[in-house]
Amino acid sequence: MTEITHRFVRSGSGLRMHVAEAGEGPLVLLLHGFPECWYSWRHQLTALADAGFHAVAPDQRGYARTGGPAGTDQYTVLHLAGDAVGLIDALGAERAVVAGHDWGAPVAWAVAQMRPDKVRGVIGMSVPHRPRSSRPPVEAMRGLFGDGFYMVRFQQPDLPEAELDRDRAATFRRMLYATSGDGPAPALIAPPDGGFLDVLPEPEKMPGWLTEDDIATYVEEYAESGFTGPVNWYRNLDRNWELTAAWHRAPIGPPALFIAGDRDIVAVGSRDAIDSMTDFVPNLRDTVWLSGCGHWTQQERPAEVTGAMLAFLRDL
Repeated sequence: MTEITHRFVRSGSGLRMHVAEAGEGPLVLLLHGFPECWYSWRHQLTALADAGFHAVAPDQRGYARTGGPAGTDQYTVLHLAGDAVGLIDALGAERAVVAGHDWGAPVAWAVAQMRPDKVRGVIGMSVPHRPRSSRPPVEAMRGLFGDGFYMVRFQQPDLPEAELDRDRAATFRRMLYATSGDGPAPALIAPPDGGFLDVLPEPEKMPGWLTEDDIATYVEEYAESGFTGPVNWYRNLDRNWELTAAWHRAPIGPPALFIAGDRDIVAVGSRDAIDSMTDFVPNLRDTVWLSGCGHWTQQERPAEVTGAMLAFLRDL
């Protein structure tokens, strides 16, 4: 089996980033989501390498072994896209296919939109590209879902990461299970007198795609950095809206692929955006729906996700 190796790379943005990588060939950059790290791509790293690609999964800014700056304002989408573009350069590639899941998907879409010269193709998972909204997103989400909605709740200082860091094994176990195809897919709205994790039940037994060893690995990867950096991404939602005015309704030109589970609460709640995505992603080659799959796309259905990715990559 192909070996996954690890090293630190200084991105052109100046951030020292931990990367997991495998294989040689055209670069495929794999951007994880929340609350994950490079490990969420463990299946694709080896499979893409075996197929003749250089697969690289960084810990993104604020996460796991990469860590990041203390300032909350250092986690905007411009920083995140800059890290990815800088990493392409630092890895010696002129261009890359950029794939992103969950929070990694908006970063991948942003890289393809802002720097199409660096992108051979873009793959989004779970989160479709959405054109910039007409008003700040936190205000809109508060109006729709209330203060308990997790993205609104994450705007608070200190409290969100304190809850998530209190028992990291329980945090990963409950989050990964509850919003998977095996879980209850709860509304992510904290009760008035409780916390975000209160709506995420502990599994009676672990689903087949997730083991206690996987949970232990996530806990170990977060040992140094914790959850402050990851939550800071959410604290920049309105700032991102302000900073991306220049790209308002700008199309994404590179060839694109979208993959999602039909039990993913994020994707199911975004059906209108997914159905109309070609309005702003005119070169969308395919939308792949995975039956019975929840939010953790590439972990829940590794073979199907890898197969869809390879078909797209070879078509390029």
